[in-house]
Amino acid sequence: MNDPLPLHALNADDSAMDTHPDETAEWRDAFLALVAAEGPERARFVLDELARMARAQRIGWQPQLNTPYVNTVDVRDQPVFPGDLAVEEKLASIMRWNALAMVVRANKAYGELGGHIASYASAADLFEVGFNHFFHGRDAATGHRGDLVFFQPHSAPGVYARAYLEGRLSEADLDHYRQEISAGAQGARGLSSYPHPWLMPDFWQFPTGSMGIGPISSIYHARFMRYLSHRNLLECAGRKVWGVFGDGEMDEPESMSALTLAAREGLDNLVWVVNCNLQRLDGPVRGNGRVIDELERLFAGAGWNVIKLLWGSDWDGLFARDLTGALTRALGSTVDGQMQTFAAKDGRYNRDHFFGQSPELVALAQGMTDEQIDRLKRGGHDLVKIYAAYAAAAKASGKPTVILAHTKKGYGMGSAGQGKMTTHSQKKLDEDDLIEFRNRFNLPLTDEQATNLSFFKPKPDSAEMAYLAERRAQLGGYLPRRETACDGVPVPTVEAFAQFAIKADGKEMSTTMAFVRMLGALLKDAQLGCRIVPIVADEARTFGMANLFKQVGIYSSVGQQYAPEDIGSVLSYREALDGQILEEGISEAGAIASWTAAATSYSVHGLAMLPFYIYYSMFGFQRVGDAIWAAADQRARGFLLGATSGRTTLGGEGLQHQDGSSHLVAATIPNCKAYDPAFAGELAVILEAGMREMMVEQKDVFYYVTLMNENYAQPDLPDAAAAGVLRGGYVLERIGPDSAPAAQRVTLLGSGAILTEARKAAAELAAQGWHVDVLSITSWSELARDGAACEQRMLQGERGGEQPWIAQLLLQTSGPVIAATDYVRAVPESVRAYVPAGRIYLTLGTDGFGRSDTRAALRDFFGVDARSIVNAAQAVARR
Repeated sequence: MNDPLPLHALNADDSAMDTHPDETAEWRDAFLALVAAEGPERARFVLDELARMARAQRIGWQPQLNTPYVNTVDVRDQPVFPGDLAVEEKLASIMRWNALAMVVRANKAYGELGGHIASYASAADLFEVGFNHFFHGRDAATGHRGDLVFFQPHSAPGVYARAYLEGRLSEADLDHYRQEISAGAQGARGLSSYPHPWLMPDFWQFPTGSMGIGPISSIYHARFMRYLSHRNLLECAGRKVWGVFGDGEMDEPESMSALTLAAREGLDNLVWVVNCNLQRLDGPVRGNGRVIDELERLFAGAGWNVIKLLWGSDWDGLFARDLTGALTRALGSTVDGQMQTFAAKDGRYNRDHFFGQSPELVALAQGMTDEQIDRLKRGGHDLVKIYAAYAAAAKASGKPTVILAHTKKGYGMGSAGQGKMTTHSQKKLDEDDLIEFRNRFNLPLTDEQATNLSFFKPKPDSAEMAYLAERRAQLGGYLPRRETACDGVPVPTVEAFAQFAIKADGKEMSTTMAFVRMLGALLKDAQLGCRIVPIVADEARTFGMANLFKQVGIYSSVGQQYAPEDIGSVLSYREALDGQILEEGISEAGAIASWTAAATSYSVHGLAMLPFYIYYSMFGFQRVGDAIWAAADQRARGFLLGATSGRTTLGGEGLQHQDGSSHLVAATIPNCKAYDPAFAGELAVILEAGMREMMVEQKDVFYYVTLMNENYAQPDLPDAAAAGVLRGGYVLERIGPDSAPAAQRVTLLGSGAILTEARKAAAELAAQGWHVDVLSITSWSELARDGAACEQRMLQGERGGEQPWIAQLLLQTSGPVIAATDYVRAVPESVRAYVPAGRIYLTLGTDGFGRSDTRAALRDFFGVDARSIVNAAQAVARR
């Protein structure tokens, strides 16, 4: 079907605009003669030259980004299909059936479970060609470290169905699809709804369930592989990142936000397969347009190599006989809403309403039965065409590639769901539908087996099972498969990188300044230093990190091809091929995707890396919280540093920059340890503990640590305080007379920047004769989790267990408890349940929107300054 098109097939309106058809014919003949005599390379050069001349003459013309609505790979350029086509088609049909049976069985038993049939029905062949010919596993024998494959989330049942045939999942496992809790009692493994590494840690590599996160993540994973190679840490040549995504998913901003980065970096190790079944969840993606045309323009304009995979082999003969170009024009002018209708209707309807559009099309369809018309495949359902597209993508160089694969949603579901508006939500089929599906794919099932939704697995010694195993053996083993074998990396002691912080001796500095100094020392460590990945989103100078530019350089895939304006400065900008800093520009989404790639390197590449991503804290969980949640699902290990944190430390910036909620959100992520240290010594202890947990003990945790830009005197870390710092708090100081009466005793809890206000308040109260206990709270969420764990042990019948840590601390103090933070009151409120009985507990926070003003004015406005804390203590005493 991909023979050169008749010239009149390209644009039906050309003839109406042609004022000199004879001259036009001469130009056409000359161009065709050039192609015939000197080949396509010379023809491309001449076209480029003409385009340059057109721009120079300012005639207002440029080439269209859309190509004809036919396959990109010419039929004459198709490679020979290297597999057993009959066996592969049979295997694909079996997997389609088992995937369908899995979802329908689950919903027949429990109607609330949900699940999806139609997405995998459209993508099955796209997956199978990848599994059988392109997706490499990690192979110790050959040294290939494996490809990275991002699977379309709604197609998870099909991946499970393949793993069942491979012997990696049992029938009992399939029978517990979306039943992760109850499966264990039946001796089975529950299968998660979508790809979730946290829930299936040896199976899924990448979480893709939140639309848009998979696409951007795949781009930055591909770039991180280049980073590892250019820094001589790990050779990643020969490895690909494959992503199978949906056309509706391309509407997510994250899906498209990094396309130019992929092209700019020349990521030819990246291949996207966009499953263009033309349907979103509720209906057509572009009912009144053509999403494939739109995507072609977007990707081509961004600099990607675009391969259109539109029509199956059955169409080749039709295109060969289409001497007038009528078929190409008809396909190119049919909007997606109508194309969806053609997918939902039978051969007779398509004969009348598609081929009946013109005498030329009627003539093309003559001799074809209605059944033959009904079975005309779209390109994404033809293994031969898919292989040709994948092969072209695999050998493309210099730029990333996207394959736009045209499919039918619910392919093969017939009247029950193929191309229907409701097909995405189709979870149940009646007996006639099941029989029709069985017949459509020629499955070896009896009527009883089909209507009972019996799983089917060929005999172990069958040709199909042997073929399945042999193909995966050739490609390095079964996928998806998540591995965690990774050498630990020693980390330096806290004294080695932060002696200045634990023995600060009252020196004034901000915790941000302290962090940057610690990071600089860590980068020099002989064993850990090269594994550190500093990441910023165009804010390195803001955070005082410019000194690192010369120390370790900024990563650039092309080095530095210019002399920077500040080249004579000790803080000059320096890019390098082996640069260590990832400076992502103004893109928090890109920076968190880079962080995720580095934070999961231990499992993806078998090489432990330690990323430190520092950013304005307000632009973290608020802006890219979904991406952080996905990183948590992927069992990320690394540090997130929320700088300029708190609602009152960033004076003058106002509502959109002042963070009062990040610790609230961080507390909701189970494997995130969140800390709000006030002092450099506390920060040092937290960093050392986190590095040890992640790099030595290899625990699946990550740390969120907030930093301030406010300079104040930094005390020495009190002796024996380290354990309390990590548990969430410790007694910092006790001031005022021990003989103070009960009415003049108070306990102050403070964290982060507001701890300094609590200390000022304590000093003022002590001067008035009060006894004040001051606790430094380094982590409200760790205290709350500890308290909840103690409660859980109590509910399980444990007697005499340890009290919550916050209770233990408060039992060492006296008087009402006043907790003040730079965050919303819900943060300190999280430990109220664990305050000892009989103690008044009052919280002060920064609820509401931020304001632009000085720190002093802001703290007075929100009622978290020293004066407000003193007033609160006095008010409680008057009760």
